[in-house]
Amino acid sequence: MERLLVLRLETLGVAAEASLNGVPLARTPAAGGAVTVPVHEYTLSGANQLELVIQPSPPGAPAAPEPLLSDGRCGASLRLLLPRIGQAAHPEHARTLAQIDWTPLADEVTEVPHTVRQAVDLPIAFPRWRWFDAPVIADVPGQLAPAARFLQGLVLGLQRGDVEPLMLAARLRFEELAQAYQRNVADDAQRFRQQLLQLHAAQPLKPAMPKADALLLRPLAGGRLLECLRPDGQPVLQVPVAGGGTLMLPLRLAQIEGRFYVIR
Repeated sequence: MERLLVLRLETLGVAAEASLNGVPLARTPAAGGAVTVPVHEYTLSGANQLELVIQPSPPGAPAAPEPLLSDGRCGASLRLLLPRIGQAAHPEHARTLAQIDWTPLADEVTEVPHTVRQAVDLPIAFPRWRWFDAPVIADVPGQLAPAARFLQGLVLGLQRGDVEPLMLAARLRFEELAQAYQRNVADDAQRFRQQLLQLHAAQPLKPAMPKADALLLRPLAGGRLLECLRPDGQPVLQVPVAGGGTLMLPLRLAQIEGRFYVIR
């Protein structure tokens, strides 16, 4: 693989969220910042939908529109870049395939959250990922209890030092990520398994047990994926590790033939 398709979000003076094909992939804080992420596993051959949201609401919270007065120095830039492996993922060093810029003039008023979308055809031969054909989940509240039971099974395994329930649930994710980045799926899975086992050996893994009444399911990709979050918008699966740190394990579920799978 000679090139890596990445999404780069840069902001100044505003928070922003960038999505590709309905999946949020990058977010900056209110002061601004820059985030770059590889996006092969969220990209489709042909038509893709790029989206930039200025001053987004917290994940899962209803939008509360309010006016934003520009000081002439705030702005946001979203780009799909195609740098060569080993080169900086920056517009100065990479081919730009698509971009969205938001640069309001001084004293210009924008109602936020403000969303800008752009359709883009990508001349890149990606597979048709499984999440794109997963059934749309119409009754998201009705999935809270089943999703909580599914997550509880994963957490119970981790608490026992058994990582195989999580490995099995994420099998499709490992397969597609390896395909997306031309890696060996067995090697990827084994590295992740060993990381968890080593962490458990240093300090028994004790992630909090998810409960339906404290679980937020955020629909993504037109309702085909459910992102599992805590009420504060953070990933629901968080594992305290030795030394006082926390391992965040974001989980995006698809429901295929009545069963949940960790797709992303």
